[in-house]
Amino acid sequence: MKEIKINTDAIQLDQFLKWANLVSSGGEAKTLIKEGHIQVNNLPEQRRSRKLTIGDEIKINEQVYKITQ
Repeated sequence: MKEIKINTDAIQLDQFLKWANLVSSGGEAKTLIKEGHIQVNNLPEQRRSRKLTIGDEIKINEQVYKITQ
């Protein structure tokens, strides 16, 4: 598990993917999310605007990222 620090209390899923350098553009984030490659706290997530908060775990394929502050 890799920890990713954010500077706010919450961040949208698509913004998190860009912040963590997991995608190079918003379009790439949208595609990843819509194709079902993302899980938040072990549940499939297909909403780009999903609010993530400290402690949430995001799984992309087999890699897990945890949001910290």
